[in-house]
Amino acid sequence: MDEFAAQIEELEHQWMRRWMARDRKGMKALATNEFVFLLGGQTSAMLDRPSWLEATTSRFLCTGYRFRDIYVRRHKKLAVFAARMSIEARLGPKKIEGDVWITDLWQQGGIRRKWRLVERTMSRPDTTPELPEIIHEMQLWR
Repeated sequence: MDEFAAQIEELEHQWMRRWMARDRKGMKALATNEFVFLLGGQTSAMLDRPSWLEATTSRFLCTGYRFRDIYVRRHKKLAVFAARMSIEARLGPKKIEGDVWITDLWQQGGIRRKWRLVERTMSRPDTTPELPEIIHEMQLWR
């Protein structure tokens, strides 16, 4: 893993630890004012930054996580972090356990040059196991 990917992954761990600790101030410091959380699925839903910060300290509680299959890519002042994540959480009365797929967009600030989270998309992984192999067969660089 290169230095940049390690830096973004560390920010991801900070974000998740702050969520688990219900650290509103810490998450607020890591998120841009335009932050949004998107829940992908057959029916999608969105939380803006104030709604996210309120929910993650009261009704959308994370108690455990683990990243797998991490992908990090830099695009000038933007970074994409994507990973399969095992999660233990509670969303209101609903227990969420198992794997989800997250894609996060980080943006580097102009003055302090700190990386802050702009957007998180979370969805369930596809359950069609043959799709990755079909995509792999399409790769021209193999």
